[in-house]
Amino acid sequence: MLRCLIQADIPLNDGCLAPIELIIPAGSLLNPRPPAAVVAGNVETSQALTDALLAAMGAQANSQGSMNNLTFGNAAHQHYETLCGGSGAGPGFDGCDAVHVHMTNSRLTDPEILEMRFPVRLEAFGVRSDSGGAGRWHGGCGAIRKIRFLEPMTVAVLATSRQIAPSGLQGGADGATGRAWIERSDGSHHALSGCDQASVDRDDVVVIETPGGGGWGPATDA
Repeated sequence: MLRCLIQADIPLNDGCLAPIELIIPAGSLLNPRPPAAVVAGNVETSQALTDALLAAMGAQANSQGSMNNLTFGNAAHQHYETLCGGSGAGPGFDGCDAVHVHMTNSRLTDPEILEMRFPVRLEAFGVRSDSGGAGRWHGGCGAIRKIRFLEPMTVAVLATSRQIAPSGLQGGADGATGRAWIERSDGSHHALSGCDQASVDRDDVVVIETPGGGGWGPATDA
C-alpha cells in the first residue's frame, strides 16, 4: 500500500517500512481476540481495508471490494475459484474491466481444463457491461460468469459489495453491486446472497455478476 501512494519507484524491503508505525487496537476488526471468527480475513476484509486506505488518501475510488469466492463440489469433486471485477478510477485514469485487484492476483483455470476435470460446462465468462461507475474517469466493469452443472453438487458463495456499492470519489458515481443466482432446469430462479450455500441439480446454472469499480470526478467535467 505504501509503495502505491509514493510518487517514486522504491524497492520492497524492510527499509522502506522502517519509518512506518502500524497502530491496530486489540479487539478491533483487524486485531480480534480469540475466539472471534476470522474466516475470510484475507479474501474479503483485506479487500475492504485496501479500498478504504486508497479512498481516504484520494488516490483511487473503490474497486470491487471482494474476491467473489465461489466453491462447488460433491463427494467426488471439489473446486474453488475467485472471480475478477472492476477496479476503481483515479485522478487521471479509468478503472480496468474484469481484473483482480488489491490483495488477489489469482488466475482462473482454463475452460478446457475446468470442463475436463469437473462435470460442468462454462457457458459464459465476460465483461459485465455498464457496471462501472460513471465519472470524468470511469470505473472498471465487473464480470459475468455462468456455470452449468452436469451432476448434483453443492454451491457456496462468499462475497461482499452486494448491498453497499463500491463508492466513487470526487463526484464520481458508484459501481454496480454484485449479485448471484441459480437458474434451475425447470425455469425458476433462486437468488444467492453474498454469503450463501445451495444445492444444484443436473442442468442447473449458477450465474455470478461481480461488482464494478467506482468512478472519479463528476462526468460533467469530462
